[in-house]
Amino acid sequence: MKTISRSVAAMTLVAAAVASSPSSAGQPSRMMLHGPTSQPIGHYEFCQQYADECRPSGPLGVIKLTSATWSKLIEVNRTVNTAIIPRTDQDIYGVPEKWAYPTTEGDCEDYVLLKQYMLEREGFPRSALLITVVRQTSGDGHAVLTVRTDAGEFILDNLDNEILPWAQTPYIYLKRQAENNPSRWTSIEDDRNLLVGSVR
Repeated sequence: MKTISRSVAAMTLVAAAVASSPSSAGQPSRMMLHGPTSQPIGHYEFCQQYADECRPSGPLGVIKLTSATWSKLIEVNRTVNTAIIPRTDQDIYGVPEKWAYPTTEGDCEDYVLLKQYMLEREGFPRSALLITVVRQTSGDGHAVLTVRTDAGEFILDNLDNEILPWAQTPYIYLKRQAENNPSRWTSIEDDRNLLVGSVR
């Protein structure tokens, strides 16, 4: 019964997203981008190792949100969240920061890299799958995957199996990959009125 309910809820969200106006509950469906910013050091080092993953590739575009594409997003998000055991880079590699494709364990950036990789191999355009750096309500940094669709931008998160519109997540959005170049990053102007304590 729970599985059926979640499936119905997922299909309802797809229908609502496709039919919705540019904003949902008064919030923007797309992030406001502010301009070029620095590439995270972990991603820079990742690009030195996986140069092909950081070159512009394919036409720019967004994902057409259908029941099939939504189901694939849910499948990949849950599969990776379930398969990978959360551990810090310090525990795994003995260093504070290292971005890598995980096999059995990893931290938030590793979850994102694997989801991005899997979805791109399913035919989703790279320009619609953007690694995004956010700040949690605790003040800690975190990484999620922003999925750009024709119905708005959605977030795949290792802390949540549910896929939400970006504006309905409890994060402050800081920066993300540029749509036209995976090795370039763009700052995000997140001026939503969130109750996030002392996070600035």
